[in-house]
Amino acid sequence: MQTKKEIRKELLLRRDALNEKEQLRAEILITERILGHQWFYRSDIILGFMSYGSEIRTGQLLEEALRKGKRVYLPRVEGEEMNFYRIEGASEDLERTDNFGLVSGYHGIPEPSGHTERYRYSEEDELKSLILMPGVGFDPYRNRLGYGKGFYDRFLADKPGLQIRSIAIGHQCQMVESLPADERDIKPYQVILV
Repeated sequence: MQTKKEIRKELLLRRDALNEKEQLRAEILITERILGHQWFYRSDIILGFMSYGSEIRTGQLLEEALRKGKRVYLPRVEGEEMNFYRIEGASEDLERTDNFGLVSGYHGIPEPSGHTERYRYSEEDELKSLILMPGVGFDPYRNRLGYGKGFYDRFLADKPGLQIRSIAIGHQCQMVESLPADERDIKPYQVILV
């Protein structure tokens, strides 16, 4: 049985091999799938992520969520924890990451500066919230392999209502037969791969 580290390395190579046409196609498909999802439609709050490297691109999806008046928050790593901060849209003539006021953060990942409104979990907002999760790998049992630091697992651990409004998104090439998992791993409620 392969270790998580070995599986992660193999899946990152697979994902990195996607060409520009495949990346663009996936961005269009995932944007359509999420915008058409009832959870998105019924949510006022979107906890998203800005894609990094060969992750499925989320820029178009984030822009559409903002256009539709959703409150959009992106993750920021702060020590061993991950918190979400609100982003706003901006001028059309700027690059996407500049539009959202993002800075280079943990491992160079674009993230909010931390000077905007911080997401505060409340039970009243559970049914109006949706969290989108990245990942390195997924299996048919909804197991998710992240980057190894457990940020999403810790963030979701004490938020049961948000756990059942979670969707992991990625590329079809990230699916494997099975992934090793332990009791601290929080499964996304749905996995959508394109």
